Amino acid sequence: MICLFWMFSQTVEYALRAMVVLAGSDGEPRTTHQIAAASRVPASYLSKVMQALVRAELVSAQRGKNGGFALLKDAANLSILDIINAVDPIRRIERCPLGIPQHGTRLCALHRKLDNALAMVEEAFRSTTLHEMIAQPSRSKPLCGGLINVHAQAN
Repeated sequence: MICLFWMFSQTVEYALRAMVVLAGSDGEPRTTHQIAAASRVPASYLSKVMQALVRAELVSAQRGKNGGFALLKDAANLSILDIINAVDPIRRIERCPLGIPQHGTRLCALHRKLDNALAMVEEAFRSTTLHEMIAQPSRSKPLCGGLINVHAQAN
């Protein structure tokens, strides 16, 4: 069953916060603890999120003294949907969520409309880059407090 009241999981929220931190790190690797402190995400939870981002080939992980995590792509080439799909993809409505056998894959008007809304959300995030999110003029920046360097990944 799909719950539309809380569309994105905490894992998605944490992944987006972590990616904002990495996008503002001038390409320098950041440790789990550094990312956790900057993004206000529990380090134990963040390590699992970071591994998912590594498996999706969005970030690299390097062990050792100068190790940590870094973006594998420029923030201008990374869509918000890429990040969401790496940790907890948006689940479209493909079958009747109520399990009504007569409906099968033919969605009723209500569920078709809900799926269309999910498609629009998906497209909005597909067409929005990580760089756009941190560079967009606003009175508040993601992770306010000067934690990110907006121009770092723009070049």
